[in-house]
Amino acid sequence: MTFAPKPVLLTFALTLALAACKPPAAQPPAEADAPAPAPPPAASVPAESTTPPATDPAAPPALAQAGLAGFGDMKLGSSEDEAKAAWGGELKSLPAGEGSTCHYLLPKWAKDGNELAFMIEDGKFVRYDVGNDKETAPGGGKVGMQADALQQLYNGGLQPTPHKYVEGGRYLSMAASGVAPSKLVFEVGADGKVTRWRVGLIPQADYVEGCS
Repeated sequence: MTFAPKPVLLTFALTLALAACKPPAAQPPAEADAPAPAPPPAASVPAESTTPPATDPAAPPALAQAGLAGFGDMKLGSSEDEAKAAWGGELKSLPAGEGSTCHYLLPKWAKDGNELAFMIEDGKFVRYDVGNDKETAPGGGKVGMQADALQQLYNGGLQPTPHKYVEGGRYLSMAASGVAPSKLVFEVGADGKVTRWRVGLIPQADYVEGCS
């Protein structure tokens, strides 16, 4: 005897078959509603690495400007007006002696001519004198150095002569070579230490009393 399937069982079977063939519904990503993370900021150079340090305009100018041809932009042999313009700041003038054509100019910050002084003779810049330990002479010499160390620094090329006023003292000098008709002179005390030095044209570099 043949039995026909019941309508309810047939419908249930068809539903199961269709469900097995239907692809699963797409699921939204778990963080679909979360905002996208911001990109990392671009690398930047710290401000202090590109900005030069501030300077104090009231302080003395940076030194290490001494040369055999002059001091900074001030050239030996230039006129007094040219030397003043090259300095670019205020210079005080020490009065010349009676009947003398020689006098000194001092930077505004210098207390007297023992620190730094520029010699003017016959209207021309001819020499500068240094008595401080901040400035470095051409070749590396400085106030306070021992004479032996100074000679070693200049490869024994400094010529010694007796000091005119200091017993046991001396002058150690060297003429410029191929740079300018100038001369470097160190004054050494009885203790063997450099007390001051100067650079000047010849013969002014050999003036023992300066403008006196």
